[in-house]
Amino acid sequence: MNLLSAIISQLQLTPAAATAYQQLLRQLLKPLLALPRPVVIGITGAQGTGKSTLASVLTELLMSQGIAAGSVSLDDYYLSKAQRRQLAEKVHPVLAQRGVPGTHNIAQALADARAVLAGQPIALPQFDKALDEPAAALPAQTLDILIVEGWCLGVPAQTEAELATPVNELEATTDADGRWRHYVNQQLAGLYAEYWRLMTPLIWLQAPDWDCVCRWRAQQEHKLSQSRGKGMTEAELARFMLPFQRLTLASWQQLPAIASYTVLLDQQHLPTLLAAD
Repeated sequence: MNLLSAIISQLQLTPAAATAYQQLLRQLLKPLLALPRPVVIGITGAQGTGKSTLASVLTELLMSQGIAAGSVSLDDYYLSKAQRRQLAEKVHPVLAQRGVPGTHNIAQALADARAVLAGQPIALPQFDKALDEPAAALPAQTLDILIVEGWCLGVPAQTEAELATPVNELEATTDADGRWRHYVNQQLAGLYAEYWRLMTPLIWLQAPDWDCVCRWRAQQEHKLSQSRGKGMTEAELARFMLPFQRLTLASWQQLPAIASYTVLLDQQHLPTLLAAD
């Protein structure tokens, strides 16, 4: 059994999914191996689309080729609870919840990506979601390839017209004056946009629709609950998802023209790499 087959078998996929993902990985690996290095690769997609799994598998496959590769999640750059509480008091209460642009140490994320491109060592951060706090960073390493995965990578700032209309009940009630979404948008137009520009190429895992995203995230939460013994209730998770809806909906409008590779996911999570234009 070769390494790719061994990795696929560890994922415990259905036979159809195993075949589809093996084909996808072969299709992606060839152009990624040909990239000039050092390079930062982005993997973007809504929650539950499989970004972290794809990042981990690609990293392992690249390392098997003798390439110094590592991966990090945008989530690993989340601010601490105390820092988010300060944001909530200063700007808007919704910012106490991790997730949207403005709740990350984006300056550090940008510095790490730039360090990789300059051939300098970096100590990649980690975030403990069970504790909702940053954890100890990994040992410093010099990387040829850094894979960054995150739910809103590549999504640009919105226009005033797009910000005007609430997309759900959270925005209509808690953010009736638009203060929260304007703050998030300002962050997106600043250092986040600079960070996105460093990710060449950008791989987009395109979910079918918002209902599917919520269902996949619920399945993810169920697995997390089983592994750590606690998790969000169905009502808590539904509330947790609301701040992510605006930019997830925007991604379907914006990313087709931005992503270097689009991986179309069907309702059963089976991937198809779309041909480049």
